[in-house]
Amino acid sequence: MLTMWSWIFLLSGVFTALAMAFDVARRPQPMAIMNITWPITGLYMPLVGWWAYCKMGRAAPKAAVAQQGHAGHDQHAQRHHAHADQHDHDHGHHHGDKPKWQSVFVSATHCGGGCTLGDVVTAPIATATGFALLGSTVLGHFALAFVGAYLFGVLFQYLPIRAMGDAGPGQALKDAIKADTLSLIAFQIGMYAWMLIALQGWMGELDAFTAPFWFMMQIAMLIGFATSYPANWILINRGIKHGM
Repeated sequence: MLTMWSWIFLLSGVFTALAMAFDVARRPQPMAIMNITWPITGLYMPLVGWWAYCKMGRAAPKAAVAQQGHAGHDQHAQRHHAHADQHDHDHGHHHGDKPKWQSVFVSATHCGGGCTLGDVVTAPIATATGFALLGSTVLGHFALAFVGAYLFGVLFQYLPIRAMGDAGPGQALKDAIKADTLSLIAFQIGMYAWMLIALQGWMGELDAFTAPFWFMMQIAMLIGFATSYPANWILINRGIKHGM
C-alpha cells in the first residue's frame, strides 16, 4: 500500500514539475534561477506547487514582453524600481506589490530549491556507497545531504547576486552565505526530523533506490519548507535577504 501511494505522489510531483518547466520556458522568470527553482518546487509540492506558481510567480509570456518595446520597458522598469525601493523601505525589503507572506513564500521556495537539489543528488550516493559517519549510515546520509544542500543552496543565492549586483565574486559569495545559511539549516532540520520519524514508523533504512524513500522525502521537504519559512521571514525583516 505504501509503495502504491508513493508512486501516486511521486508521479504527481513529476507531472507538476514538468508542467512548470514547460510554462517557464514560455514565460521566463525575471530572476533566471527561478526557472529552475519553480519546477524543483513542483517535485515536492504536487499540484499545490502549480497553484503557488500561478498565484505568486508566473511571469508574462515572452511574446507579450517583447511587444512592450524598449522605451515602454524602460519606463515601466523605472516606475517598478522606484515603487519597489519605497516598498522595500516601508515593508522590510519584500518584492513589488506581493503581500509579505507571498514574498517570503517565494524566498522560501528559492532556499528549498537548492536544498532539494542537493538532497536529490547526494541521497543515491549515500545509499550506493553505504557512507557512514561515526558508525551510522543514517548520520552519514544526513551529513552528505547537508553538504549537498549547502553547496547548491549557496549557489542558488550566489548566481542572482552576481547577476543583479555590482559585487565581486568574493563579496557575492559572502552575501550568499549570509543570506542562505540560517534558512538552509532550518530547512534541513525539518527534513531530518521527518526522516527520523519515517525510519521509526515506516522504513527500516534509508534506501534511495525505492519509491517509499522518495515519498518520505517529499513530505520531509514540505516540512523543511515550513520550518525554513520563519527563518526567511526573519532574514528579510533584518535586510539580510531580499523578499522575492
